[in-house]
Amino acid sequence: MDTSSKEMTVIPVVSTLSSPFEVNASSLIGKPICLWPGTYHSPVTNALWEARSNIDLTYADNVPAQSELLTKTPSESRTSIDYNFSTDYVLREEYRDPWNGVRIGKLLEDLDALAGTISVKHCSDENIMSRPLLLVTASVDKMVLRKSLNVDADLRMAGAVTWVGRSSIEIQLEVSQPPPDGGSQASDAVAFTANFTFVARDSKTGESAPVNRLLPESEQEKMLWEEADARDRTRRMKRGEKQREIENTEDERLRDLLAEGMIFHDLPALANRDNILLRDTCHEYSLICQPQQRNTHGRIFGGFLMHKAFELAYSTAYAFAGLVPCFTEVEHVDFLRPVDVGDFLRFKSCVLYTELDNPLQPLINIEVVAHVTRPELRTSEVSNSFHFTFSVRNLHTLENGFSVRSVVPATEEEARKILKRMDANKS
Repeated sequence: MDTSSKEMTVIPVVSTLSSPFEVNASSLIGKPICLWPGTYHSPVTNALWEARSNIDLTYADNVPAQSELLTKTPSESRTSIDYNFSTDYVLREEYRDPWNGVRIGKLLEDLDALAGTISVKHCSDENIMSRPLLLVTASVDKMVLRKSLNVDADLRMAGAVTWVGRSSIEIQLEVSQPPPDGGSQASDAVAFTANFTFVARDSKTGESAPVNRLLPESEQEKMLWEEADARDRTRRMKRGEKQREIENTEDERLRDLLAEGMIFHDLPALANRDNILLRDTCHEYSLICQPQQRNTHGRIFGGFLMHKAFELAYSTAYAFAGLVPCFTEVEHVDFLRPVDVGDFLRFKSCVLYTELDNPLQPLINIEVVAHVTRPELRTSEVSNSFHFTFSVRNLHTLENGFSVRSVVPATEEEARKILKRMDANKS
């Protein structure tokens, strides 16, 4: 991401304590409760939402929509936020995982909050006489962890709008942390990348609304535009002719996938013990959505949903492999429908398939699907789908003979789901 041409907006996070020994009665007076672990959202998310509220002004019902679209540059939306882990004890402890790394689930919350703040910044016309747009997370593509993150070192999260359609916006985000060896290249510091797509709705009518245009300036910005435009064309193709072609050529692949699963069903004593049925890898987690989990629009925060889905996926990978998982990437997230306060939400996970070409770095592909369930109506509707990839830690230190099992489907529906995800990962 090119940040050399113009200075980006840096959102400050309120500092807390540099040491746990600084806590005393006087230091607690006037300190916002949101800064302490175990409450609502992280200080980073709260700082991002506060910055957004300063842009996304309130309006009266009779205020008209934006009358004229503006043309903005990526630098106008470029925003960053710093995690001062080295000096802020409370912040550091809130993000620490059991292995002294950074909790990825909490980063997912912050990434969604930053992407939302950037999208609001791009769509604003800075006119209090225009009602703001309602911007909703539509999907996330290719969140890739390039290197592990150390919770004792400062990091920065930054992003900007890289592409716009009529009513959709793509934001690219980067999480960077300087390497311990002091590498001089900026690319050496980038540890995590992600692409978020938001869609705009009229906040009064709920209908699709046009967004401000984007004018890339630098060569890097033009390249990012072309890459995002190619992703958009690919998404459109998948919904049309390309999908039909896949369906017409998958019969043989389906039969091959189902063959081993049928042995488990018909001759279980003769089944390959290096395989496991997909249904035997499943886990589930349920919750009632609380008011504290809502976003600035009153709906359940998309980052919270990603956080919960990640933790279930992590647990599923751990139970499957028998070793501590190592997160690699979020392949894709679809936000199909909003989730409201009070909804009964069920997360269901499974290991879709494994990639075992490299025995020292097997890949475990996890699917998590969130269902909004209404027992009184006897209905269950998919609200979100998530696809995560994990490897395992320190596999090379184990004795010979350890292996990650292959997952096989027992039904045609499971086989089709596996093929669909394999094809998506290759495209």
